[in-house]
Amino acid sequence: MGYSGAAFAWHRLPPGSRAWKDAGLSGMRGVTIGPIESSQQAGRGYGTEYSARLLDELRKLGVNWIAITPYGRMWDEQSTDILMDFEAPYEDTRAAIAKMVEQAHERDMRVLLVPHIWIEAGGFRLHVDPGSEARWKAFLSSYREFILAWAADSSASRVDAFAIGQECQSFSGSHLEFWTSLIRDVRAIYPGLVTYSANWWEEVSDVLFWDQLDLVGVNAFYELGWQDNTLYENHVKAEEARDELAYISRTLGMPVFFTEIGYMARPNATFQPHVWPEHADGSAVDEAAQTRGFEVMFQYFLPEPWFSGLFIWRYYSNIDDVSQEPITGFSPHAKQAEGFLRDAFQMRWGVDPEAWPWL
Repeated sequence: MGYSGAAFAWHRLPPGSRAWKDAGLSGMRGVTIGPIESSQQAGRGYGTEYSARLLDELRKLGVNWIAITPYGRMWDEQSTDILMDFEAPYEDTRAAIAKMVEQAHERDMRVLLVPHIWIEAGGFRLHVDPGSEARWKAFLSSYREFILAWAADSSASRVDAFAIGQECQSFSGSHLEFWTSLIRDVRAIYPGLVTYSANWWEEVSDVLFWDQLDLVGVNAFYELGWQDNTLYENHVKAEEARDELAYISRTLGMPVFFTEIGYMARPNATFQPHVWPEHADGSAVDEAAQTRGFEVMFQYFLPEPWFSGLFIWRYYSNIDDVSQEPITGFSPHAKQAEGFLRDAFQMRWGVDPEAWPWL
């Protein structure tokens, strides 16, 4: 059919928590696509024949959105500079992502771009703290350049939605003047939907600038239980998460979506689901545990008209790549969870447009 690019013209959704539904849009059945983060696999990342084949497979799965994750890198949590050469020169990454966006649009898939920060020395972006007022000023200046560069690139390649940050917990609840200025500058060069990706745990209710955006984005690695046999606890915690985000949606009058949600294929997958595979205890494979995490969360969120959709964490741009994580990792590819996702993506969701009665 060919990509229409209609989403690119949006500056705002209609008002209200049901804005996505009121706009007549289908729920975001999304997948985050990781680049090939390995020098051993040159030519198999974003914008290659490998990513084209991946997108064909994801389309069969029912995926209608993808998320792309360019990285900037800092040495440690106290650094003031964000460098744009994460594992490749910036211009190379920029060109690869532009090609990846083109590949997605050719398949009638829309694109969310979420710039990430990587801490080289092993810290975490949630805890960035330059340590003094002068150093904070320098860091925020570098962060602005990082985000505006990718906002300009997103505009040029016609990305459909853009996140101004991801899990910036140490400064998303402060520096309001900085965020207001940044959002204004992003909107001046980027005409698509603008969001932010907040950490589920302590950040989402503290973000100061939600009302200046179009959608509330949440990295939804909610802990649902300690063990696989605590199904009742799973449901209680999923219901609590739904009620919390429903309140935020009503209060802000904005839709909510999951910028990331994922479970590993390991025993007790709903306990600390955010932990990286290499840090998880044990090496046993449990595909059923991975599927149960999705089943419980989908049961509570997919019926809600204020919930505009989600992005599964994650597939890789080479669908057959097994070098990035162990078999117990997040990728649902060729696992039981992939079949569940296929079925779930074919269902009608609460946010989806109402079908005409005669169809």
